[in-house]
Amino acid sequence: MPRKFGEIAFTPEVKAAQTQRGSRQTYERYIANGPAHDTLTPQLSDFIARLDGFYLGTVSSNGYPYIQFRGGPPGFLKVLDEKTLGFADFSGNVQYITVGNLAGNDRAFLFLMDYRHRQRVKIWGRAEYREADVNVNAEWIEKVRVPDYAAAVERVILFHVEAISENCPQHIPIRYSEQEVEAMMMPLRDRITDLEQQLLALQAE
Repeated sequence: MPRKFGEIAFTPEVKAAQTQRGSRQTYERYIANGPAHDTLTPQLSDFIARLDGFYLGTVSSNGYPYIQFRGGPPGFLKVLDEKTLGFADFSGNVQYITVGNLAGNDRAFLFLMDYRHRQRVKIWGRAEYREADVNVNAEWIEKVRVPDYAAAVERVILFHVEAISENCPQHIPIRYSEQEVEAMMMPLRDRITDLEQQLLALQAE
């Protein structure tokens, strides 16, 4: 089990709950002997490059979590180095809840799901934003820019990885995107068209 995950997720209250319910000793051994698992490996980077969406969690000043879905073309969540992820923040409903939360508390969380392959990854870390209207951030804008996407980048959000946990696939439903379904249906449509043409030819005879 990842050591850094345990150090963050297993708070004193969680440890007390584990002790009360009999699992603390097992988890304590796993955490003590587990790898740090706090860097983005090539395998995990490949997984991230396939994603067309993820869930971002932040914490408000009143202690409530805030979770929102961020979507885009595959690869819009970019691995900048083994400890840093980044993505472009475009104009939306101008509520600026994520930006406001990060201004007061930089703790953040990423929940990554690949429904087709039944994979999920949880990433704990710290996040910051850099506004696009400041010239010093032009380099970061280029690093996270989405090719052929017309919307202007308002800011860059950088996520600094502190812990990673990959969960088992049990109970994850298999789901396909519209593009994936279209790709699977294309050979069937071509076959139907071919059979219809053959039928018309036989009828003509």
